Amino acid sequence: MARPRKFDEARVIDAAMDTFWRRGYEATSTRDLSETTELGPSSLYNAFGDKHGLYLRSLRKYQETATVEQVALLRAPGPVADRLRNLLTTGIDTDLSGTDRPGCFAINAAIERAAGDPDVRDEVRRNFATVEEALREVLAEGQRSGEIDPGRSAEVLARQVLSTYYGLRVLARVQPDRAALLDVVDNLLESARPRAER
Repeated sequence: MARPRKFDEARVIDAAMDTFWRRGYEATSTRDLSETTELGPSSLYNAFGDKHGLYLRSLRKYQETATVEQVALLRAPGPVADRLRNLLTTGIDTDLSGTDRPGCFAINAAIERAAGDPDVRDEVRRNFATVEEALREVLAEGQRSGEIDPGRSAEVLARQVLSTYYGLRVLARVQPDRAALLDVVDNLLESARPRAER
């Protein structure tokens, strides 16, 4: 009979996610994970398989928490333009806040691992697709209400906003000029308005 686990799995995954987020996959050692999760290497591997398995679980946890929060910003009440601006500026302000969790964990994973790791690529793709679908929904809502140009494809607009959002989150790590980043937000939102209002 298998022995019951004597640790809080959610807390361990949170600690692992934080470690991977701060250090990156390659720079995170098993010792680092043992220290931050307070589990020995054998317990970690028994529970999660290996470092790679724990990394994938961390990416799933990110989708269940941070990605869900991003979607919630888009589904909040209020004008569509305000919701889009809130998503974009929240990302900028988070990345300029000086936190020791640099950038977006899913973007970091995409840059560091996705090209050579199909499992990571699939997890990151799910994260991105979740936000893209929420963007498509809110943009289509804005087209119906007259806030967003109805002559453009909501799907293409969603990809444009998503690309800008993720691009800003990368740029904020090396360009700490909030006003310059907000200029990009303003330009994007202006381009999405109905032509008669521009």
